[in-house]
Amino acid sequence: MHRTTIRLDDTVCIPAAATRGLTGFREWACSDDFPEHGRIDFLAGDLEVDMSPEELDTHGLVKSEISTALQLLVARPNLGHVYIDRGRVSSPTANLSVEPDVVVVFWDSLDSGGVRKVPSKKRPGRFIELEGAPDLVVEIVSDGSVRKDLVRLPPLYAAAGVPELWLVDARGEEIRFEILTLVAGRYAKALDSEGWTASPRLGLRFRLSRQEVRPGRWSYRLEQEA
Repeated sequence: MHRTTIRLDDTVCIPAAATRGLTGFREWACSDDFPEHGRIDFLAGDLEVDMSPEELDTHGLVKSEISTALQLLVARPNLGHVYIDRGRVSSPTANLSVEPDVVVVFWDSLDSGGVRKVPSKKRPGRFIELEGAPDLVVEIVSDGSVRKDLVRLPPLYAAAGVPELWLVDARGEEIRFEILTLVAGRYAKALDSEGWTASPRLGLRFRLSRQEVRPGRWSYRLEQEA
């Protein structure tokens, strides 16, 4: 007898079809049965499941600062969209379906067809995922995502054709903030100077800083300069 579901716990039940290929996984990920909490990604045939809560200071605050800065740079001047958390990105080319921490898509990429919004089958006029190569993706490392974020995802994002990948790790004493740019199908680390790193897609240099604003209370700032 073939299994029809795989149960992780009392709240997460994965249909077997979602483990057999990207198409089955995407159908499940876009259905009402997909979990509303946690993160489940399809990485070249493997399912990566992380149902742990988001760490407030080293993940949540970092994501808020970066997404806010990108919103002001991209969405407010009407250059494109910025998605956080549940913005699913799928790429048949890379055999990938993932929910990055932050996703940036410029209008030009949508107009050219380099990335498209996938419409919901049940709700006309609504969209449930992006297919193709968004302009910029941000991944913030947590305890449960170290290997996925730093080892597994970069080559898959490169295969998908994502031009720019930001990797952030704020768990240690020193913040790791890297901007990787796609060159000849592979990511190369952008040159940095005194903590500043260039973003070709945005035409600016960035630096992520952290300070203790009150005892035990931290604040992050994504600084930028031309």
